[in-house]
Amino acid sequence: MVLPTWRRGRIVLTMGLYDAMYRVGYTPWEHPGPAWTASLARRLDLEESERERPLGRALDVGCGRGQHVPELLRRGWEVVGIDSAPRSIEAARLQGIDGATFVVADVTALPAHDLGTFDFFFDVGCFQHLDAAARARAGRGLSDVATPAATLLMMAFSRPTPIGSFVKGVTPEHVQAAFPGWDLLSVENAETDGMDWPMRTMRPLWMRLRHRA
Repeated sequence: MVLPTWRRGRIVLTMGLYDAMYRVGYTPWEHPGPAWTASLARRLDLEESERERPLGRALDVGCGRGQHVPELLRRGWEVVGIDSAPRSIEAARLQGIDGATFVVADVTALPAHDLGTFDFFFDVGCFQHLDAAARARAGRGLSDVATPAATLLMMAFSRPTPIGSFVKGVTPEHVQAAFPGWDLLSVENAETDGMDWPMRTMRPLWMRLRHRA
């Protein structure tokens, strides 16, 4: 697939910005705070409670340097992590996390990467950067590689970045529009105690969806 020039430029800009932030060491999304971490554990417990073992394959969408991958592996998932920022994927690979696969990939063109199918999708902070057209492509791509009754656990900020438009803000309506073949099971406020600025000002939401079999 050949991308239009404007979209290639936007992807390169986003990748470049993330690479620059990794380079200077400003990565507030990697330090969300203990309250948020505890809430994530509860939600992953729920994912496990509804399944039989083996749990299956999980796709960490926008995995960064793979900070959540060891926990997913520990819980019994077979994990693939994707990110559009080459520097973050390089750093994830250098950690030598046994049992995980890391791929530089564009979530808006997912089937092109031939990653197989997945039972669980985990997205902390990826979908929220996309415009409406890209969200629709991401929704179609994830749906194309979803097994029947697969689930998606997404954390996204519902308010845009205070300065500029790096994060655009995502509402449940945006998510439902991008995932018409999925049921929105729950929407909950994410815990912000201990989060760095500006993350705590942007009203993060946990959203959980299930693919219709």
